[in-house]
Amino acid sequence: MPDLNDLPRTYSPPPVSADEAEPAFSHPSGGAPWEDVARWRKAERARLIDERMQMSADKRLAGSERIARKLDRAIGKAGNRIVSLYWPFKGEPDLRHWLITVLERGARIALPVVVEKKAPLEFRLWSPGEPLERGIWNILVPSNGAVVLPDIVIAPVVGFDAANFRLGYGGGYFDRTLAGAPRKPLTIGVGYQASRIETIRPQPHDIPMDLVVTDA
Repeated sequence: MPDLNDLPRTYSPPPVSADEAEPAFSHPSGGAPWEDVARWRKAERARLIDERMQMSADKRLAGSERIARKLDRAIGKAGNRIVSLYWPFKGEPDLRHWLITVLERGARIALPVVVEKKAPLEFRLWSPGEPLERGIWNILVPSNGAVVLPDIVIAPVVGFDAANFRLGYGGGYFDRTLAGAPRKPLTIGVGYQASRIETIRPQPHDIPMDLVVTDA
């Protein structure tokens, strides 16, 4: 059985610089200018992350466990499917224990890798114990993992709305990846119910998740 101690440590990605920020797509007719939406999103990110960081460790742990149970119901039998997961930071739900159970049930795990700024993510297969190396921004990534297209992509949310639109960290990587994928994987956003907002003020480049799983 894989050992959770084999998993790399949590990391914090660098802040998104101005030239990496969400691309300035044209806004829908009658919508607010993109510059206004971008400023609003930046403020909302800061507020939501700050509120999440104020949660106690016990509350985050309990919430992560409830989310893990709901994910089991959402994806059903893991089988031989490829599931893309993430490493938690800044108070995100920690699903690393759930990752181990998914492997034990026959699924394969992929990790998202930033191979180039302003480009789609690359997903590489990985199992605990396999070599890792420092990628862009010093993030640990699989050294030799095969590049795959996951069947299921689980992405953390900073915020989300009733239409399952995801407010992320502003780099636009998940949207670029999904927009260019040869086939669309099942996309599941995960976060705490406190991250729900009325709307993320979606733009033409935003792609909604198929569903969002919370601790509620």
